[in-house]
Amino acid sequence: MSPIDVIETRVRGFITDIQHPKQKKKININELELQLRRIIDDYFEMDGYALFYSAIQNLQAEGQLTPIQNKQYNGRSPALPLFYWVNIKVQEDQWDRLEMMKISDTFDFSFYERHPEWQTKEEWARIQKLYHFLQSSQEREIVSVEERSLELFGYEKFLLDSESFPEGSGFLARIGVAEEQLKMVHYGEPFVFWMKQGVEMNDIQRILIVENLSFFHTSIQLLEAEKLDYEPELIIYGEGTKIERSFSFFFRMFPAKNYLFYYAGDLDAAGYGIMVRLIEKYQDCSIQPALKIYRKMLECVEQKNTQKRGQTQNITYRDSFFQWFTEPEQAILMDLWQENMRIPQEVLTIETWRRWM
Repeated sequence: MSPIDVIETRVRGFITDIQHPKQKKKININELELQLRRIIDDYFEMDGYALFYSAIQNLQAEGQLTPIQNKQYNGRSPALPLFYWVNIKVQEDQWDRLEMMKISDTFDFSFYERHPEWQTKEEWARIQKLYHFLQSSQEREIVSVEERSLELFGYEKFLLDSESFPEGSGFLARIGVAEEQLKMVHYGEPFVFWMKQGVEMNDIQRILIVENLSFFHTSIQLLEAEKLDYEPELIIYGEGTKIERSFSFFFRMFPAKNYLFYYAGDLDAAGYGIMVRLIEKYQDCSIQPALKIYRKMLECVEQKNTQKRGQTQNITYRDSFFQWFTEPEQAILMDLWQENMRIPQEVLTIETWRRWM
């Protein structure tokens, strides 16, 4: 094999290995060339870069690669853009239409008709496994999503983790199957809670959910001293956004009845979002912000600090949260928002609470 064939074959092999049938991928040309230099001993003797440059140009001409024009180059001569898109793999083989018709009474193939690039061997294998399961699903027990995902697709997070399994999170929607048909459920995550001493489960009426661990322990001390607002029978440690996944677990542990839930978190963008999403997701429950606690936090506004990095400032959540407060309170909250400042829940300690006792 000639030097040019060696280089181009290797480059094509690398590109084929990372090509995806449904989404583009980004590569760094310098990293790709470095891999070649590591596996080809006489790379420099055969003027490897010139051959590498030619191979990249050929793949670009064929539409396998698309340069990312951001004025960054690889620092070599002749120069190449530093980054390229590896384009979607062209799907040559499509499914047997007769085989599709045989199971069309169970599945909706309209998505695959519109997007033939999804007609891969891997996707058909998943559909076959799903079909065989559905034939006897009435005899199966209800299990968790993770357990069923592992059984059918080999990975417990296949239907849940869109980052690790981009082809998995939308699989059921593509084939037109509801989660209920797979006899699986999303179980809520257990949470940490504290029940007031002497209270029985059937006595619980008021529940306080707090976002942060420090205030959870402070709340317990205040509850035991009978100094906590709302006098809840139960305090739940929300653990930041985890409460959005674990809230449903409450109804597996406690008797079915009407409860009053009060939520208190940080006065910041993330805290507003948690509060609003809980109300929106569990509309059958009485959930409202613990205004008495939030007002105590507003009195500690001098302890404000800057917003955490990475928080999404959702104006819809902000406005929905602010409407619970009076106009003067909303003015303070808006000032914090515009200054990109926040009030952490940790301003409420046993010591600061004494000013309201």
